[in-house]
Amino acid sequence: MKQDKKASKPDATVPQDNSRRSFVKKVGAGTAGILAAGTAPYAYSATNPIKWRLQTYSGAPLGAHVIKPQIEEFNKAAHGRMEIELYYADQLVPTDELFRAMQNGTIDAVQSDDATMASPVDISVFGGYFPFSTRYSLDLPVLFKYYGLDEIWAEAYGEVKNVEWISAGAWDPLHIFTKDPIRSIADMKGKRVFGVPTAGKFLSRYGLVPVTLPWDDIEVAIQTGELDGVAWCGFTEAYEVGWADVCNYALLNNVTGAWCGSYFANSKSWAKLTPDLQALFRMSCNDSHYYRQVWYWGGEADLRVNGDKMELTTIPADEWDTVVADSAEFWEELASISPRTKKVVDAFKKYKAVMEKTGVPYRYS
Repeated sequence: MKQDKKASKPDATVPQDNSRRSFVKKVGAGTAGILAAGTAPYAYSATNPIKWRLQTYSGAPLGAHVIKPQIEEFNKAAHGRMEIELYYADQLVPTDELFRAMQNGTIDAVQSDDATMASPVDISVFGGYFPFSTRYSLDLPVLFKYYGLDEIWAEAYGEVKNVEWISAGAWDPLHIFTKDPIRSIADMKGKRVFGVPTAGKFLSRYGLVPVTLPWDDIEVAIQTGELDGVAWCGFTEAYEVGWADVCNYALLNNVTGAWCGSYFANSKSWAKLTPDLQALFRMSCNDSHYYRQVWYWGGEADLRVNGDKMELTTIPADEWDTVVADSAEFWEELASISPRTKKVVDAFKKYKAVMEKTGVPYRYS
């Protein structure tokens, strides 16, 4: 396992500590009140807590931000009645086996996008990065809350045995970081990059070659030439996990504004929790969604301006516009998979139309 590498953090991360402290105080008080109100049949002592094993898609350096704070705060707020043991990418099972391992009870819960963990549902293609579906990270939670994606995801996973879909949240935008520069679409051809499934499939039409490797092997693979770069994340993550140390160039054109990831639990493990522990876990997920959104949003801006490890490049707007236009055809391909995937694409289209009409500050171009 790699050692954590510290990147310069934006001031925007500071309020997160206050948010998490507030979260613990509120939930701790609420939990005590619920127990006092008479949930004795579900009570667990500190000597016999419920124990969960949760594995995330991320390695330890990234996990220190995208999930570790949440698990630490949850365990405090549970007051000894429940303890979640956190495992990072590939520690218990390979990432592409996460779904099956959770479904059969090998692990109790998962944090990942649908596509990377090979979820056996039609909507899994929208997990991770769906090309040009969002401009900003705030777009994603709005799509889930107000444009029907919450209901669609709940329906899809409700059809799968032994799995509970908990909630979805936004991560960082998708950029491409490479050893050699990308200044045109032609420069993508032949470059082998660590990438997520759906966006990788889309980018492969321009000659980019998506490669799947264990998360902790990526840095060495770039150093040895096995990989030419990554198409997996934004600036904050690239700096935090060390990929900015081995890549020389960062392409400013992004393929979408936010990564879509979710929390899942094994149904039997979920059913063993008291209602207040279920509520506590949901609240901790929401708190984690907020933490990541602010951490990534501030980090992207800070590192674009102040980051000095990679040279910034761009593909000219008129050339990049052809890539954006191509995404419309790609959307239709995925819409044709099933009536449900069509509902998702229709939601993206509806939201896009609203944002385009709304104008500043929702859209500047």
